[in-house]
Amino acid sequence: MDRFINYLRYAARTCLVLVSSFWFVVALLSGAERYGGGLYGIFRNSPNALPWLVLFVLVYVSWRWERVGGILVAALGVVTVFFFNAADSPPVLWAVSVPLFVCGVFLGLGGHLKKRRKSGA
Repeated sequence: MDRFINYLRYAARTCLVLVSSFWFVVALLSGAERYGGGLYGIFRNSPNALPWLVLFVLVYVSWRWERVGGILVAALGVVTVFFFNAADSPPVLWAVSVPLFVCGVFLGLGGHLKKRRKSGA
């Protein structure tokens, strides 16, 4: 059982780091050519990537407090469905919302099982 719990926790953490890094870089670079490209274009487009820093903060929270972080990440996954109108766009749904929700559930479940196992219940 401990092996399964650790697998859930580490798989969710790894997935979250990869997903948050990917979307941060995409947001940072996606409009840089509009400002002339290069480092100057990336710098001018950096406000576009600021909302994804929220996800980095939630990843940090989920490393410190798994249950709380898992709940917040799963909630963010649900919020992205409405914010990005992902229900009407399956690629967005499967690339943004579903990974966040699944990772959040895995973290919350892993944290809960770890705490329960530790307390002996």
